[in-house]
Amino acid sequence: MKALAAGIGVVFLSPILIASTGMMLASSADAVQSSGSFSNCLTDLDTDKVAEQVTKILDGASGKNVHIKGLDLPAEQVPNAATIVATGLSLDVPKKGRIVALATAMQESRLRNLNYGDRDSLGLFQQRPSQGWGSAQQIRDPVYASEQFYKHLLKVNGWQQMTITQAAQAVQRSGYPDAYAQWEKLATALQEAIAKTFPGGNDADSKDADQGKQPSTGTSGCAPGQDGSGFGRIPEGSVPKGYAIPRDADPKARKAIEWAMHQLGTLYQWGGSCTNAHGPDPMGRCDCSSLMQQAYAHAGVTLTRTTYTQVNEGKAVPNAQLEPGDLIFSRGTAARPEHVGMYMGEGLVIEAPRTSKPVRITPIKDWTILAARRVL
Repeated sequence: MKALAAGIGVVFLSPILIASTGMMLASSADAVQSSGSFSNCLTDLDTDKVAEQVTKILDGASGKNVHIKGLDLPAEQVPNAATIVATGLSLDVPKKGRIVALATAMQESRLRNLNYGDRDSLGLFQQRPSQGWGSAQQIRDPVYASEQFYKHLLKVNGWQQMTITQAAQAVQRSGYPDAYAQWEKLATALQEAIAKTFPGGNDADSKDADQGKQPSTGTSGCAPGQDGSGFGRIPEGSVPKGYAIPRDADPKARKAIEWAMHQLGTLYQWGGSCTNAHGPDPMGRCDCSSLMQQAYAHAGVTLTRTTYTQVNEGKAVPNAQLEPGDLIFSRGTAARPEHVGMYMGEGLVIEAPRTSKPVRITPIKDWTILAARRVL
């Protein structure tokens, strides 16, 4: 299978690697997206049609009569997608990982093997030589670039429980962390169409099946209401218009959420006890973990004081199965996270973010979730 990935790169991508700089700049100037907008969410994508058109390209069609929504240059982009899928298969990466890789490459380069990018970014994934991804020549090798992306992805703790956009962001650390989600449906369609063309391509998905069927997007950016994006911009310290604590929320979780909401707008204080957030003493204000501790204390549930210990409270919860009141952790590592917030339902999280910022409500799509705990 390793040879298969390399072969795909040679057969399909050599013309791209030797293309002149002028051609690359002229044809790819609009390839790198600089916005996190979800205006291009491909929610009406006909996956059967995509498979049909992808097959034409893989069978040698020129691309002139091939039309795939979301791909402007399918004759170039589909072979690159095939290389990414083939490399994932050769490394025994589960199907979801291949979808993450395709969505990432769609966002970063529009599946183009670019010889330019932001600062020294290059290639399909816009990897940077200065950040240890390899030499410029290596990064421009689509097989090498794909291998590096997968190796970094597989090192992310809990990536299979993350949404597609969260997993991509955990690897890429993009300035537009939400933008990967808009490519999920197209990436899924491409992966399915391409994997079927490889021997054992479908069998490699057994890893996903062995883990039980899990939603690939508990909080996809293309599903307003699940990831909080449907509320639009949320002014700091305010409750989004239309939000209400879900009726089926656990009564203790409801009390904790309600109490936390009464602290909205109060300034963060590192080490603050959160016992009098509206009072004159700064140390009575909240930091992230004391907000969680005091919110649950008012619901009759005792929590420890820090994120480092709260991450061991209760029981672990998959990201796709969050319920109101669950604690979610980010920054740092899953074993030692540096930030915690409380899931409120409807794709929203209440948090005390950092110094100079108030207690606020944010969409869960803005979070890279390292761990989640249910303390009830």
